[in-house]
Amino acid sequence: MGEINAWGGMGATLNKMKPYLAMLSLQFGYAGMYIVTLLSFKRGFSHWIFVVYRHAVATLAFAPFAFFLEKKIRPKMTKSIFFKIAVLAFLEPVLDQNLYGVGIQYTSATFAAASVNVLPAVTFIMAVIFRMEKVNLKKIHSIAKVTGTLITVTGAMVMTLYKGPVLGIFSGGGHHSAAGSTADQHWVSGTIMMLSCIVGWAAFFILQNKTLNEYPAPLSLTSLICIMGTLEGGVVALVMERHKSAWIIGFDSRLLACVYSGIVCSGIAYYLQSIVNKVKGPVFVTAFSPLSMIITAILSAIILGEQVHLGSLIGAVIIVSGLYSVVWGKSKENKERALAYDEGKAQELPVVDSEVIQIDVSPMTNDKKAQNPEP
Repeated sequence: MGEINAWGGMGATLNKMKPYLAMLSLQFGYAGMYIVTLLSFKRGFSHWIFVVYRHAVATLAFAPFAFFLEKKIRPKMTKSIFFKIAVLAFLEPVLDQNLYGVGIQYTSATFAAASVNVLPAVTFIMAVIFRMEKVNLKKIHSIAKVTGTLITVTGAMVMTLYKGPVLGIFSGGGHHSAAGSTADQHWVSGTIMMLSCIVGWAAFFILQNKTLNEYPAPLSLTSLICIMGTLEGGVVALVMERHKSAWIIGFDSRLLACVYSGIVCSGIAYYLQSIVNKVKGPVFVTAFSPLSMIITAILSAIILGEQVHLGSLIGAVIIVSGLYSVVWGKSKENKERALAYDEGKAQELPVVDSEVIQIDVSPMTNDKKAQNPEP
C-alpha cells in the first residue's frame, strides 16, 4: 500500500513539473534556432521567404494530427475566433519573425537572444493592463514576480552593455570580428527592430491566452496560426522579394533552418506554449525566455566562434536569479488560489446541508401539530 502511495506521489510531482520542463526544453530549441537561422541569413537567405517556408513546414507537420486528434473537441469556427487567429498569425509569424530576421542580421545571435530577455517584463506589463495578472505589493508572491522581472531585465542589460574581459572557456573563431563590425554599423536599427519584435511577441501571448478560452483546441489553434502565417507571410514576401531565384533553396543550411524552425519553434513551441499559457498564464510562459540567451551564448562560442566575456557570465547568474524569483512567485500565487478555492468549496457545504435538513424537518412539524391540536 505504501509503495502504491509512493508511486502516486511521484506521479503527482512529475505532473506538476510538466509546465516547467516544457518551457525549459523550448529554450534549447530556440537557442538552436538562433544559430541555424543566423547561419542561413549569412548565406543570403531572405528572412521574408524563411517565414513562409517555416510555417508551411509546420502546417504540413501538424495539421493532420490536429484534424484527427481534436476532431471531437474542436469548436465551430466563428467570425470572432477567425479574426483573432488572423491577428495572432500577423503578430507572431509575420510581424515578430520578420523584425527578428532583420534585427539578427544587424546585430548578432547573442544580442538577438539577449533582447528576448525583455519579453517577460513587456508581457508582465501587458498582462497587468489587461487584468490577467494582479499586483498586490502587500503579498509576497507579487513582490517576487515584480522583483524577479526587474532582476531578469537587469541581467539582460548587463550581458548587452557590459562585456568585460574575454573568458578562455571556448576557443573563438573568425566569425566574431565580422559579427562585431556588423553590430557596430547597424546597432541602433537592429535594437529598434528587436524591441519591436518583442512587443509583438508579448501581444501574441496575451491574445493567445484569450483565444484559447473561446477555442480550447491547442493543436488545431497551432495549425490554423501556421496556415494563416504562411498565407499572410506569403503576401508580404511577394511584395518584398521580387526575384524568383530567392525562393529556390537546396539541401543546405537554408533548408535546415526552415525544417528545424518550422517543426520545433513554430509547431511544437506554439502547441506547448498554448497548453502552458492556458494553465499558467502568459507571464509564466515568457519567464523562461532569458535562459535561451545563456544557451545561445555557449552555442555561439562553439559553433560561430563568438567570444564569451565576463559580462555574459555575470548577466547569466543575474538572469537565473530573477527567473527563480518569478517562478517562485507564480508557484506561491497558484497555491494561494488553490487554497482559497478549497476554502470556498468547504464554506458552501453547510448551506446545502441546512437546506436538506429543513426539507426533512418540515413534514415532521406538521405531523406533530395534527396529533396535538391546540385546545
